[in-house]
Amino acid sequence: MQLSATIVAEQFDWVHDRHAVVVPLVNAVRADLGEAFGIEVDPISTEGYHTAIDAVGSEGDLAVNVAALVAILRDLDVEEDYPGFVVDELLGRELAAMIAGNQPLRVLAEATFHYADIHHHTEEAAGADDLDAGLAAGVQTRLPGWGWTDTESPFDVDPKSSQ
Repeated sequence: MQLSATIVAEQFDWVHDRHAVVVPLVNAVRADLGEAFGIEVDPISTEGYHTAIDAVGSEGDLAVNVAALVAILRDLDVEEDYPGFVVDELLGRELAAMIAGNQPLRVLAEATFHYADIHHHTEEAAGADDLDAGLAAGVQTRLPGWGWTDTESPFDVDPKSSQ
């Protein structure tokens, strides 16, 4: 695979165009997880999705890695699927983590990926549903809407008090 700035931009255009699949998946995952945890989680909008994807794309080093995972998953198919199960799961989970950001969001996105993946299937290549699940898990984790992300952490340490 050869990546260039043009190819990275093309992959991000494709990801933007996937909003009709990914946004409803994000909102279904948020609704299900909110119900499971007994909390209300705000749905995301198409505009929120595009904003999150633009933020990831604006970080060049991150963008090239995300674009590579997208390109691989778009084309990944394994005869009889099962032997490729591990690799598409690994790549989808990593895509979710990269999009979400740093810890603890990264690990939350990885966990959410598995939930999204078991609830989403396509008739496309084997990696396609993992790609959608990775996008959904990463974006849903990155965007606000969960109550605990709307407030300051009680665990922030004042740098002056720790010296």
